[in-house]
Amino acid sequence: MKRVLCLYRVSTKGQVDPKDDIPVQRRECMRFIENHHDWVYLGERLEKGVSGYKVSVQNRDVLQEIMQMAKRKEFEILLVFMFDRLGRREDETPFFVEALVQHGIEVWSVNEGRQTIESRGDKLMNYIRYWMAGGESEKT
Repeated sequence: MKRVLCLYRVSTKGQVDPKDDIPVQRRECMRFIENHHDWVYLGERLEKGVSGYKVSVQNRDVLQEIMQMAKRKEFEILLVFMFDRLGRREDETPFFVEALVQHGIEVWSVNEGRQTIESRGDKLMNYIRYWMAGGESEKT
């Protein structure tokens, strides 16, 4: 069985309402886990009101905790609703994901599938994903 750690993040305090975004992310992640019979839910980490664009990975305590857990091999899969929940900074987020993968962690999104880093093309797609997410943040 693969142990799954879920990460849920909302950018603004307004999204922290119990009827809003985090329950949706949680529900979809739980459904996704149920469809993978060799996965077992380990736990979740929440970032409430933390901008994945304005706040650096190094200043996000939850991401730092997840990386430490990955290094200690406490889970095998990190699951998010969408990859932009990990962050929206093209100068950091793809490298955070790549570091998780290098520590043996599978990084999955309910909506986008598994992020692999097996080829140069995978690395490019990983970078482009967060470059585009950063552009969306700049628009808003």
